[in-house]
Amino acid sequence: MTALPFEISLELATSGKGAVSRGRYDAALKSTEPHLAWLKEAKANKSLELLGVPERTDDIAAAQSVAETFCKNTTDIAVLGIGGSSLGGQALQTALESHDRTPRVVFHANPDPFSWREYLSKVDLKTTRFVAISKSGGTAETLMQALTAADLFDKAGASKYLKHHFAIVTEPGDSVLRKFAASIEAPVLDHPKEVGGRYSVLTMCGALPAILMGIDMKALRAGAGEYLSHALSDPQPECAQGAALHFALSEDGRLNETVLWAYADRLATFHAWWRQLWAESLGKDGKGSTPVGALGPVDQHSQLQLFRDGPGKSLYTILSTETKGQGLVAPRERSDALGLGYLAGKPMGDLVDAEARATAQTLSRNGRPVRTIHLPKIDERSIGALMMHFMLETILMGKLMGVDPFDQPGVEEGKVLARKYLDEER
Repeated sequence: MTALPFEISLELATSGKGAVSRGRYDAALKSTEPHLAWLKEAKANKSLELLGVPERTDDIAAAQSVAETFCKNTTDIAVLGIGGSSLGGQALQTALESHDRTPRVVFHANPDPFSWREYLSKVDLKTTRFVAISKSGGTAETLMQALTAADLFDKAGASKYLKHHFAIVTEPGDSVLRKFAASIEAPVLDHPKEVGGRYSVLTMCGALPAILMGIDMKALRAGAGEYLSHALSDPQPECAQGAALHFALSEDGRLNETVLWAYADRLATFHAWWRQLWAESLGKDGKGSTPVGALGPVDQHSQLQLFRDGPGKSLYTILSTETKGQGLVAPRERSDALGLGYLAGKPMGDLVDAEARATAQTLSRNGRPVRTIHLPKIDERSIGALMMHFMLETILMGKLMGVDPFDQPGVEEGKVLARKYLDEER
């Protein structure tokens, strides 16, 4: 089998001062076997739609058709969505989009009234397009953004052009967002009904924004599919090892938080996508662990003190890429003159590489369990595979914990209350 596009090591978590209890880890890893068998069966009988997404191509063709029309005479594209309708796309943008690409794609996930008004006041509406994404088609925040943007066209006497300025992604059914799309004759692309928002980055939810950003969606899905095939054929794949590690630490009373620490700016929003996946899937019935994102080396200067000497009930995953030998070089003569011999003649990437390794060792030597994930290259294949890894790891952790990793009752309660408060003010 082709080697995976990333390397995972649990060495610092299963040995040394901060090691997990080996007996608990081995028992937890053994306990993943029936759940891996369930995933394999679900893939075969197509009962878990998520597992069939990587091999689809029909929806990509539909998204490309919309994108080709959408990008004509376009300078700006605003992607409207929140939570799973936005975080995956944002992670893809940071990791994979070319910085000088036009049109400019901007994600508006948080419906802040001031920044949204400012954005709309600065762009040229004639050359600006809007992608509204909501699985249910009833997401209040996204609808508010879409309605207020459309209202500007109405007030300018340009209502008849709205169909050229909006594209909608939502699941089939009689939803408010579909009614809005029908009212302006805007194109609608289907969001799979059985794939939850936080698991939807590989679906149309991520596909349309990715294509608009020039990202190779087929390669992204191919990477995800490659990892999925590996996970369903290996008796102890990395996703099972990761779930077992988390569960064993939890059983030992040593898992209040799990920290994803990325040592690359291109991975700076990846942990925002992962945080929702982990928190919303597993935080139920008094169980779960708080997901924490960190960016290195900057968080060595803001969080490492706590991570090293604080309560110590966390698992740390150091996520790195190949930086050694990369970047501008510190001039040898001036560095030596300033007493900075350790930097003299060294590329900046060498410093980042050394700090990532040093952080992992520092945490481990002080009794903190550490897992490392290294991506030699950040591209569609590696990101697709890594996202599938974390989705499967999360599902397996939910199964080990005895919670449903696919529902989110707490989120639904908050939505109901918010609408109640708005109705009271009418």
